[in-house]
Amino acid sequence: MISVGEILKKQRERLNIELKDVEKSIKVRQKFLDAIERNNWSIFSSKIYILGVIKNYSLFLGLDPNSTSAFFRRDYERQESVKFKRKIAGHYFTSETKKIFIVILFFIFILFFGYFGYQLSLYFSPPKIVILSPKTKVLQKSDRVKILAKTEKDAAVTIFGERVYQNSDGLFEFDFPLKKGSNELVIEVVGANGKKTIFKENFEMKD
Repeated sequence: MISVGEILKKQRERLNIELKDVEKSIKVRQKFLDAIERNNWSIFSSKIYILGVIKNYSLFLGLDPNSTSAFFRRDYERQESVKFKRKIAGHYFTSETKKIFIVILFFIFILFFGYFGYQLSLYFSPPKIVILSPKTKVLQKSDRVKILAKTEKDAAVTIFGERVYQNSDGLFEFDFPLKKGSNELVIEVVGANGKKTIFKENFEMKD
């Protein structure tokens, strides 16, 4: 795609005109004319000044200034767009943003390893047992009481040598026979990791 600089340069060379001659005629320094022919806008102070030079240069060469100005606007806007995109990409992370980003990464790191450590501790820990019912350890006269407890769903539960099976939520029941006085309940649970927990609880039966 031809640029405004190429249009001006080709016309000047076709007319066999030197840049120094253009400089003398339109009173614009040669380095600025050369920059325009190379589409280098960085040495100019403003877009308006560039447009003014291009119009005078075009008139001197017998070109339509409106046409060359249109080519310039297209080239300039494209270059500004590229420059803007590069600027955004290069400065997307300011020093403050980088600090925030590092802090966030640090907390993610801590959370990840904290969770990982928690899972490891669960894996290597013996299973827990929670008695849900009865709530009281002192019972009125009765020949038995229904024990409702909870543990890990994958654990093996044994009560007085009898295998007791829990549901998908880890809940299990056991009819605990009672006698007058103190009654010790012993629950043995072996987790999926092989760790064992022996739970003991005394229930007192009164007359």
